[in-house]
Amino acid sequence: MKNAVNDGVWSGSWVAERLGVALVGDDGLPALLGLALRRNPKRAHLLVSNVLGKHVPQSPSVVYDHGLRLGRRVRDLLGEAETATAVVLGYAETATGLGHAVADGLGSAPYLHSTRRPVPGVSAAGGFEESHSHATTHLLLPEDPALLAGAGPLVLVDDEFSTGNTVLNTIRDLHERHPRRRYVVVALVDMRSPEDSARMERFAGEIGARVDLIAAASGVVRLPEGVLEKGQRLVADCEAAGRRSAEAGGAHAAEPHAAPSRTPSRAHQPARVDLRWPPGLPDGGRHGFTPHHRGRLEAALPAMADRIRHALPAGARRVLVLGCEELMYVPLRLAHALEQATDAEVRFSTTTRSPVLAVDDPGYAIRTRLVFPAHDDPADGPGERYAYNVAGGGFDAVVAVVDSVADTPALHAPDGLLARLAAHAPHVLLAVVPSYVPHAPERPAMLPEPLRGPAFSSYAPEEVGWLLQDLSAVTLEAPTEEREEAIQSGGAHYAESLPVEYQPSEQYQELFHAALEASAARIARAVGVVTETVIAELPHSRPRSGGGTSVPRPVLVSLARAGTPVGVLMRRWAQFRHGLDLPHYAVSIVRGRGIDTNALRWLAAHHDPRDVVFVDGWTGKGAITRELAQAVEEFEAKEGIGGFDPEIAVLADPGSCVRTYGTREDFLIPSACLNSTVSGLISRTVLRDDLVGPHDFHGAKFYRELAGADVSVAFLDAVSARFPEVADTVEVAVKELSAADRTPTWAGWRAVERISEEYGIDDVNLVKPGVGETTRVLLRRVPWKILARAGAGADLDHVRLLAEQRGVPVEEVGDLPYTCVGLIHPKYTRGATGADGKAVNL
Repeated sequence: MKNAVNDGVWSGSWVAERLGVALVGDDGLPALLGLALRRNPKRAHLLVSNVLGKHVPQSPSVVYDHGLRLGRRVRDLLGEAETATAVVLGYAETATGLGHAVADGLGSAPYLHSTRRPVPGVSAAGGFEESHSHATTHLLLPEDPALLAGAGPLVLVDDEFSTGNTVLNTIRDLHERHPRRRYVVVALVDMRSPEDSARMERFAGEIGARVDLIAAASGVVRLPEGVLEKGQRLVADCEAAGRRSAEAGGAHAAEPHAAPSRTPSRAHQPARVDLRWPPGLPDGGRHGFTPHHRGRLEAALPAMADRIRHALPAGARRVLVLGCEELMYVPLRLAHALEQATDAEVRFSTTTRSPVLAVDDPGYAIRTRLVFPAHDDPADGPGERYAYNVAGGGFDAVVAVVDSVADTPALHAPDGLLARLAAHAPHVLLAVVPSYVPHAPERPAMLPEPLRGPAFSSYAPEEVGWLLQDLSAVTLEAPTEEREEAIQSGGAHYAESLPVEYQPSEQYQELFHAALEASAARIARAVGVVTETVIAELPHSRPRSGGGTSVPRPVLVSLARAGTPVGVLMRRWAQFRHGLDLPHYAVSIVRGRGIDTNALRWLAAHHDPRDVVFVDGWTGKGAITRELAQAVEEFEAKEGIGGFDPEIAVLADPGSCVRTYGTREDFLIPSACLNSTVSGLISRTVLRDDLVGPHDFHGAKFYRELAGADVSVAFLDAVSARFPEVADTVEVAVKELSAADRTPTWAGWRAVERISEEYGIDDVNLVKPGVGETTRVLLRRVPWKILARAGAGADLDHVRLLAEQRGVPVEEVGDLPYTCVGLIHPKYTRGATGADGKAVNL
């Protein structure tokens, strides 16, 4: 074999002839791209770049120059001022080196690339899915979280643009966290359809940002009907023929279409090249690469390349520098510097995890492949890795460049990468770059103690400790309509601001007190049932550190703020019925952002996590139930602290989302009728990067100025006063409940999905089921309409009054599973937050 691209023969002609695939577009496309067949159930063909340095060995000058030129075009587009604030983000694994070269072309831009390699101790600042890829999940792991938090342009770099889905998914995720006005998308080739291009334009309008695109060439891939199935059959036929040929010729069965090899009989030990890598210099952009880092690398490159040159065998005329999966940029720069320092012909490419069929034909882009086991202990487990167009390339020497995480026994094993290379090149050298370990900022030795009343909240200090920070001095309120637009358009997260506190009219206050008088006993009964269930089901014996056993004492942890009055009432019931003085705290959980991990750390330091019982007011469709379960799992994985049970205990579970509840009826809980004035004068919680640091509790405000309208303690006292009269019925109800099947059915979630479809609402987060959630819609969102169960009585008096005050229609529905459902106005649904709290998937 000469090269994967031969003069006069397009390296995509073999696939084009057999599958009817065609590239249509700029005249330069055939020089940039070839075609191959992929072993991927999602897409039959693979566009193989001739200038990327991934699958096709190429001159490092050509590879680097393409990235630099794209970066300079971005710089010219943005101008000097915006270039100075730009950040470049590249995509793993294929575009990590290209993105870094684009950042070099901008000159002063810091660089980060996504990664598929989790790094212990480094938390993700974002993530997204690449739907068509062989390995789909991308992580963003910047050492400095502020890298992605600026307002300057974000430049996103990929090798090709096929549909644009990956970039849209990325922008959605990051725009929700850190909105910015401008994005620039960069690729070697833009192969989107007109529909895909129009979709990106619509998306830019929806989020209120400018999205520009720069590509070296553009066109479209024309695919005939049934190409996926036809391609899969062709791959299967070719692989079967390759196995038969290998068996007949005695070649290694795992390397069909490779040139004849000299398979080593023992583990390969290559010559090592000591690069003398600069201490503390990152090995790439996985955790961020700054202009300062760039300057250090530029200064060190000539000497490192010279060490490689001296290690090459005498007379080597053709040399391959081979990078390793995401490690593309450093090997590329070493190859580029080596190319300038030697008369040998230097080529550059990298290994990959993407499985592609190899066919030894001049009209096919992947002529040969080497197959070897993964050698960097990947998170998704062992698997095959590949090096394409290396066998048969006529290389006198191959310089394998890996990071130290990948320098493992598997790399040196008899079937490892180095042995595979040694079978096809007379000399193999190994250069190991130290894997950069981010410097984790030191945590404070101690987190602050909980805030308590009367300094923070109108509750007595023993009633609840707030694991929050006081943001009372910060102006966070925004008009409801303005806030709704920002939330739904993706311009802001709901937890970054506060709604203006609703000031109830005299008529509404009268309704609250009437509802409280009518329902106090019902609430007291539900409080007793859920508290008794919690106490009964907590493990009854646990070894003490000094020996013996201890009586269980639940640690009540309310989800602020709706859960806080319920937690106080449960604490009061435990005192009334059992003489227990239960600890009670309130913590913040934010949909789409998770629970306050610093609060969990404080709880784990002061209590046994197994004693913690999370408390909330009620369930709607169960979004917070799912959010808490995911957050606790992620906390345990990151912190290594286990024992927290994500099960939530609630007063009412109309959505059938939990096992521990006081009732599953959907009835009026008066604490849902008001905001802070029934919740200790505390706002809902706030999570905003400029106010809440990585070691801070989430924030909230104490509305001291509303003390004259505060009914928080009055609500608690009215319910507690009914404890004696419901005690006997509670005992009976608990026995009945303990014998019942309490398995969640998630009926509420299914009902919400049905309502969403019936009313043409694309986002289930705009459907708020139950009396409590409907009240919240009327108090703090932009309501569209209210669905009320036909025949619902006094439980909905306050809902009808609020709806009348805001001019919202109330529609009676016969088969509604809830007493009522609030529908948020879908005016801005196209950019609304989706079911995962982030964004609607395309």
